[in-house]
Amino acid sequence: MNKEYDYIIIGSGPGGHQAAVHAIKAGKKVALVEKEKEVGGACVHQGTIPSKTLRETAVNLGRFTNSAAGFEYSLQENVQVESLMKRKVQVRKAHVEFMTKQLQAVDCYRGRAQFINKHEIQVTAIRGKKEILKGKHIVIATGSRPRDPENIPIDHEHILDSDSILSMIYLPKSLTVLGAGVIACEYATIFSTLGVDVTIIDSGPRPLSFLGPQLTNKFVESFESQNGEYLGKQVIESVQWDGVSEVVTKLEGGREIRSQKMLVALGRFANVETLKPEIADIEMSSRNHIIVNENYQTNSPHIYAVGDVIGFPALASCSMEQGRRALCHSLGEEPSTPFENVPMGIYTIPEISSIGLSEAAAKEKHGDIIVGYADFSNIARGQISNIQDGLLKLVCSPDGKTLLGAHIIGEGATELIHVAQMAILGNLPLDTFIKNVMNFPTLAEAYRVAAIDALQDLLGKTP
Repeated sequence: MNKEYDYIIIGSGPGGHQAAVHAIKAGKKVALVEKEKEVGGACVHQGTIPSKTLRETAVNLGRFTNSAAGFEYSLQENVQVESLMKRKVQVRKAHVEFMTKQLQAVDCYRGRAQFINKHEIQVTAIRGKKEILKGKHIVIATGSRPRDPENIPIDHEHILDSDSILSMIYLPKSLTVLGAGVIACEYATIFSTLGVDVTIIDSGPRPLSFLGPQLTNKFVESFESQNGEYLGKQVIESVQWDGVSEVVTKLEGGREIRSQKMLVALGRFANVETLKPEIADIEMSSRNHIIVNENYQTNSPHIYAVGDVIGFPALASCSMEQGRRALCHSLGEEPSTPFENVPMGIYTIPEISSIGLSEAAAKEKHGDIIVGYADFSNIARGQISNIQDGLLKLVCSPDGKTLLGAHIIGEGATELIHVAQMAILGNLPLDTFIKNVMNFPTLAEAYRVAAIDALQDLLGKTP
């Protein structure tokens, strides 16, 4: 006899987990299917937790070497990568325990899910046992995996992808990174901060192209000041391991890049093959992502998809919010805020974060907007903490009264962005940042500086 549920959620990463939690709070009967031994998905086990643990080590080492004058410090040769992530197991264990505790009211199934029809899922356990689950609603949150280009011989030893990059035993002296998206740029800056000579090669004119040029220009400037080189508008002719000690990348035009290791980060594929979405007539994009509408519904209205499986932006916080919004829609609830007010965090070194409208989107929607800037080099805390490669940008309404968006690059950006988030959600006037004092010295003072700059921009435009 089939087991029936209000919701079947496939995948326990950020999107699936949040959907399950919201369904539980609504008093619904929920089944969660996860093919791995523990909940959390790639975010916890291969991606966010391990990479951010390594990042924290890099940031701390960088901060120490930049602050401690009078003596030199460097990592020993042949340092093991795993030794730089000593707290990884502890952090991962704590987060898995937290997520599992929140799912106590959920029926969890370990195994691979496959559609039988539009309402029924077959779960095949690790020993082959099969169960049929029937759901009134189904949420797909199966995540993604690295895309391995046919013309690049990834061997997971010398030429690695984002799932195998942390399996390196020793920290290399040099690294070539193919791609300039979020994952590529995060790892590129982590390794360059650890003293590795890193070269980013990309076909686009600038990295992280979905961000404004002021932020990406700052990013490149910071990256190239720390063992890095960005090569944009490039066409790769060939990549190969020379059989001895180096990966050789030949570019159109004749330049040759040699490095001990290579990271290939040229996009990701949705994990849908074993799910067989075609059985449920779910429409897929040309890039193999599930197509959804603004409510995260597929072309079968009772089936939703969230997270990496639908493509960009493929960030943990966004996936969480997508899971919550999908449940809200299925329950007939309003999500309460526009999705543009979900903060975006990119854990490069330095961090990048944004919320609300970009300058281009704000101009299109509101016309002649007002923009204010604060450079961290002009902020006392920026000087004290040697965080001078930072910038805070405020995008405001044409009358200079309303904050429409905020965009930050600089260490601490992913924390600072929440000040703007609360200002936008609370509909606070821009001069709130001027009329109220913040702790001194703090990076948060950048809001006051940027607000003053925005109002000066307004005065300059006032006839």
